[in-house]
Amino acid sequence: MIPDPTDVVVIGAGQAGLSAAYHLKRRGVDHTVLDAEEGPGGAWRHRWKSLRMATVNGISDLPGIPKPEVDPAEPSSEFLSRYFGDYEAQLGLSVHRPVKVRAVRREDDNPAGRLRIETSDGDWSAKALINATGTWTRPFWPIYPGQSSFRGRQLHVADYVSADEFRGRHVIVVGGGISAVGLLEEISRVTTTSWFTRREPVWRDAPFDSKAGHDAVALVEERVRRGLPPQSVVSVTGLIWTPALRAAKERGALNRQPMFTAIEPDGVRRADGSVLKADVILWATGFRAELDHLAPLHLRGPGGGIAMEGTRVAAEPRVHLVGYGPSSSTIGANRAGRAAVAAVMGLPGMAEAAEPVTWG
Repeated sequence: MIPDPTDVVVIGAGQAGLSAAYHLKRRGVDHTVLDAEEGPGGAWRHRWKSLRMATVNGISDLPGIPKPEVDPAEPSSEFLSRYFGDYEAQLGLSVHRPVKVRAVRREDDNPAGRLRIETSDGDWSAKALINATGTWTRPFWPIYPGQSSFRGRQLHVADYVSADEFRGRHVIVVGGGISAVGLLEEISRVTTTSWFTRREPVWRDAPFDSKAGHDAVALVEERVRRGLPPQSVVSVTGLIWTPALRAAKERGALNRQPMFTAIEPDGVRRADGSVLKADVILWATGFRAELDHLAPLHLRGPGGGIAMEGTRVAAEPRVHLVGYGPSSSTIGANRAGRAAVAAVMGLPGMAEAAEPVTWG
């Protein structure tokens, strides 16, 4: 099969991928965007309906076109899918979907050569790759003794639909992030809950301003620069009190317990040895980067992560990761897309092939 040639392939059309596509088009770089989803919106397409725009973390405007007026009561899945779709249409971004990328390989031993991107809809050949696949398709499930013996229901937040399905059941929520406390707030309004985390959560009263966001991103960047697996930005920023979460605290929903030691058929064994009966265990334990298709490139180092220099893979300058590490949250996604394109323009022959456009 003869691959379709292009200068840059972008994998993923979420916030970071669309930011990269915008800057590639603005600079006149021949590029292709591949997205595995059925339609626009990236991972936001799959968020539960009760996650409203009033309660999501700040979503930065995509470059070039500001967000339309936001109805705080609208589900984030609906608003952001529409916003991303309108953005693609207004800027004329050509997104191929649904296309699943199966593998990325070097075409030869030339370090300035081309990459082969093998997909469910044919192959592409590119001088550079901007990977923006995010994390939603890789939910992380911790393993605990007795897990398979539990007679109730276990689910990850990726499978969550509504609190109504848990009425009359005792729900254990595991995890110390924003999703965990948000779902505790929601579920505790209709039934009883218990909250378990590995570490004591850190709360902050101060608003999460741009300086706090910048500082948090910088700390995560330091880990990936050293080739360590990235931590979430939230693990650095802490949890922010909102009126809804303060109300949940008053209901007793945020009484955190240290992590249980084992799972029993009818509940969990707590750190003090007692057994807490439960009907549901909801794992709000985060996600891992979806990078399996990059395995043929052997990018991971001895530290378990991928050593990065900005968005560039330190060992492979043709590959840039956005939506990985510091840009896996909305705080750094737009900046990462812009930075990746700026770095790609420094590859041999890239700037000469570009024909800058004037829109945006």
